[in-house]
Amino acid sequence: MKRNIVFITLLLAFGSYGQVFAQGIHLGVKVGTDIKKLTGTSFSDQFSYGYHLGGQLEIGLGKVVGIQPEVYFSQVNIDTTDKFSQVYQFNKISSVKLQYINIPILLSIKPNKFVALQAGPQYGILMNKHNTVLENGKEAFKNGDFSMLAGIQLDISKIRLYGRYAVGLSELNDIDNQDKWKSQTFHLGLALIF
Repeated sequence: MKRNIVFITLLLAFGSYGQVFAQGIHLGVKVGTDIKKLTGTSFSDQFSYGYHLGGQLEIGLGKVVGIQPEVYFSQVNIDTTDKFSQVYQFNKISSVKLQYINIPILLSIKPNKFVALQAGPQYGILMNKHNTVLENGKEAFKNGDFSMLAGIQLDISKIRLYGRYAVGLSELNDIDNQDKWKSQTFHLGLALIF
């Protein structure tokens, strides 16, 4: 009896695994630009440009719905204001370099075969956290940034063109509570699917 239950369980598992593959799993590489701004009086009220590169996996769950997990590296230099140096008592710093490994998990809804509407959460892991801006060695930025993404992706054969907006939900200031820092990012890019 136990052997029959194990056999039926394996059969169902491999059957559903085959259905997922029938819907389609595609691996891709991606590259693009990040247009990022940190809110708060310590930072310039303008967007700064950077880049991102990484990989994505498209998992079709049907003709209309899919999941797209991604992992990518992102780097942006954010301009600061004079208040940044005055409030935190250190030499003038004109910009701060932020490097993240971002992990979004997006729900894709495809109203047709060329367009995918995407939304989902993203967690960013700060990679240059040991590069401090304070003389006493205290870290200025928290180690992670939780965001919500929404955007559109155009599917042209094996090429994906995408545009997304990410709004940061996490407080990034790890120095004190004098100024609230949150991120806003536009992602524009291109992916090649295999």
